[in-house]
Amino acid sequence: MDILKRISAYKAESDKLAWTGSFKEYLELLKEDPTPAMTAHARVYEMIKSYGVEEENGRKSYKFFEQEIFGLDRALEKLVEEYFHSAARRLDVRKRILLLMGPVSGGKSTLVTMLKRGLEQFSRTERGAVYAIKGCPMHEDPLHLIPNELRAEAEKELGVRIEGNLCPSCQMRLRTEFESDIENVLVERVFVSEENRVGIGTFSPSDPKSQDIADLTGSIDFSTITEFGSESDPRAYRFDGELNKANRGLMEFQEMLKCDEKFLWNLLSLTQEGNFKAGRFALISADELIIAHTNETEYKAFIANKKNEALQSRMIVMPVPYNLKVSEEEKIYAKLISQSDMKHIHIAPHALRSAAIFSILTRLKETKKQGMDLIKKMRMYDGEEVEGYKEADLKEMQNEYLEEGMSGIDPRYVINRISSALIKQNLEFISALDVLRALKDGLDQHPSITKEERERYLNFISVARKEYDTLAKKEVQKAFVYSFEESARTLFENYLDNIEAYCNWSKIRDPLTGEEMDPDERLMRSIEEQIGVSENAKKAFREEILIRISSYSRKGKKFDYASHDRLREAIEKKLFNDLKDIVKITTSTKTPDEKQLKRINEVINRLVEEHGYTPVSANELLRYVGSLLNR
Repeated sequence: MDILKRISAYKAESDKLAWTGSFKEYLELLKEDPTPAMTAHARVYEMIKSYGVEEENGRKSYKFFEQEIFGLDRALEKLVEEYFHSAARRLDVRKRILLLMGPVSGGKSTLVTMLKRGLEQFSRTERGAVYAIKGCPMHEDPLHLIPNELRAEAEKELGVRIEGNLCPSCQMRLRTEFESDIENVLVERVFVSEENRVGIGTFSPSDPKSQDIADLTGSIDFSTITEFGSESDPRAYRFDGELNKANRGLMEFQEMLKCDEKFLWNLLSLTQEGNFKAGRFALISADELIIAHTNETEYKAFIANKKNEALQSRMIVMPVPYNLKVSEEEKIYAKLISQSDMKHIHIAPHALRSAAIFSILTRLKETKKQGMDLIKKMRMYDGEEVEGYKEADLKEMQNEYLEEGMSGIDPRYVINRISSALIKQNLEFISALDVLRALKDGLDQHPSITKEERERYLNFISVARKEYDTLAKKEVQKAFVYSFEESARTLFENYLDNIEAYCNWSKIRDPLTGEEMDPDERLMRSIEEQIGVSENAKKAFREEILIRISSYSRKGKKFDYASHDRLREAIEKKLFNDLKDIVKITTSTKTPDEKQLKRINEVINRLVEEHGYTPVSANELLRYVGSLLNR
């Protein structure tokens, strides 16, 4: 079987990557390439970078996050550049706990899980290789073997920095097993693995009365006390706490601020000094990235408590808000559905988009910018152009509310409601209407929304329905034109010829008869009226189009049907209005004649082939649009 072959190949690759040698051989390896000696923070940063970084308009996006986290580009850029990059360069932020703070189901846990899985894979690459003292329970850096007095010279020779001291276990082994002969201490390559507790630790708060600090720092092995005679003997101690095992990698604190205080105080010296207290030993060195997550309510309660000031000063708080882009929200729902066993049920086009529009509207805040409503703001956030507003307006709105995206409907609620629609018996497909209906029905069961919020959310469902109605009508009307784009471009070129003649006080030559004619005012106005260009404003609008054509020409670019949003909208509306009666009659008739039936079948085929419908969902769409046009 192929799967068995792949498992065998994976094991063979692991065997090939394995390496064991003396400390002397390890130093020779470092002379050639010092990257294995990098810190845990640097390893995480290098891992993220290894997937690729794209830069556009001065903003960076990281491919590492692309498959799992959507619409959080700004938050992720801040996280990587302000924390990981700075920490990788040994700036003081590496001595801080990274606290991800945001609303429920916002992606905090997903982000941490991605970092864990990423580190595991990166440690199997040449650049991400991790080497440790063989047999060390904390798989610690072999460079800790070098005495403090000789480290400056070693750092200069190897081109590395050495921080930290041997753990109690390795100190004893060096004396007993190796008779203080550092050169012969064995070093091995280790692979970061949460399952094997190498380089990744996870701590989750439970009942404060029963949870022991040993979960973090290890514990005395009472069965060996009589053998070794002392609790301060490293052989009588289990170095198996989460802080021990996370050394050289990442330590996750789930719901950190729910932890008992005694657990949090342990982090003070670990973050600032790089060591922690365990048992009856001196401070134990640890190189690990501490990452925690919490919600906004718990964070506010935490900072309100004056007793927490010392710990608070050792935190870097990174807000992780909800996504605010409709197209990215769709990807979240599509990803979650793809992981289920319901992939066989067809989700009609725009169904997930309608849910996403509702979600995003609940998260946006009203802007003070004149003439800008939530729908326009939503479109601009999603990368669409909105007439009369520029990039500067978008940036101003994004900076208007620091807390935008920290409240609203969470993706978990929406996917629960989509699941409710999907699970109904004997369904071939679900449409946008099914999804919006499920969202509406679920509001009565939502545990945490007020009556006022419910009314507001119901209004957003109505807005999402109107947006869907517009999309549905446009899609059906386009499908009725055999070549919509060709018809639109023909009308577009005809309009340009006429306004050029109008503005230059010239005539138009008929392409068939060669006869010279006045510009077709009726045609020009029939297009301009679609977007509200008044009689008084028509001259300015036509001149503005010609100026735009001239500007494109100077830059060597072609001015086409898609180059001017308002003109494109006007052309489409004109075509749609010309089609409206045909569409209305064809879609609403209960007993179509042979000609109408042929046209319906052609339209359904186009909806299936070009827009992603099934024959059944396309037929349902036609009936729905017919009812809309008859209202």
